[in-house]
This record gives sequence, C-alpha cells and structure tokens, in this order.
Amino acid sequence: MAQNAAGIPTRHYLKREGAQARSYSQAVVTAGGRTVWLAGQVAPTDTAGKSLTGDFDGQVREVFRRLDQTLTELGGSLADMVTMTVFITDARYGDRFVQLRKKIFGDDFPASALITVAALARPELLVEVQGIAVIA
Repeated sequence: MAQNAAGIPTRHYLKREGAQARSYSQAVVTAGGRTVWLAGQVAPTDTAGKSLTGDFDGQVREVFRRLDQTLTELGGSLADMVTMTVFITDARYGDRFVQLRKKIFGDDFPASALITVAALARPELLVEVQGIAVIA
C-alpha cells in the first residue's frame, strides 16, 4: 500500500492477472486525501497546436499529458488517478489503448472501463478520458 509523507496508507491496488494484462486494476482503495473529479479530456491538437486528426496514439498521449497537467496544478499527478472511463470511437483501438496506458502508468493502474461509442463531440476526436483522482 502506498503511504503519504506521514507514513499513513493512502492507496492499495487490487491486482488480478487478467486486469493487469489489460493495464487496469480490479479495484483501488484509498484512505484520506482530496478527491478530484476530472472532466472528460480530449486532444484535437498537440501542445504546439498541430492537429491530431487521425492520430490515435497522439491523441491518447496528449489526453494523458493534459490530465497530468490538471492534476499537477492541484498538487498531484497521473499516479493519483484511481479510476477512469475511456471512450473510443473504434473498437479496433482498444488493444492499442491498453498498450499506451501500460507505458504511461507502469504497474499501478487505475480501475477503468473502456467503452466504444459511435462518436464523440467532434468528428476528429478518437478518444476521451474522464476520471477520479485522490491526491494525498
């Protein structure tokens, strides 16, 4: 279990083989901290303003960069995410999303749902992620 600076347990990941293989935790238990509800994040462009239309990998990386930026502004990081809901516009992106998430989160994954939808708010968007974080 992760601990805060005072040595108080703050987070425990329930890891099951099948869930770990798909880069999510079956459950995440937290104690203490501040809860942050993250709005759905999309990424039609990168940080330089370059279009990410048709670039699934680029959109995923940028979505998580933006989520991390939001959490950093609040004193946290992506490591503080305890659950996420992921919306993709094509089921064929599912395995690729899992691979990218594994690279981004390492071994302690948020709980997650991965949902295929017909479309997002704008036609060029391929992925949207919303979540909850607990910042110790």
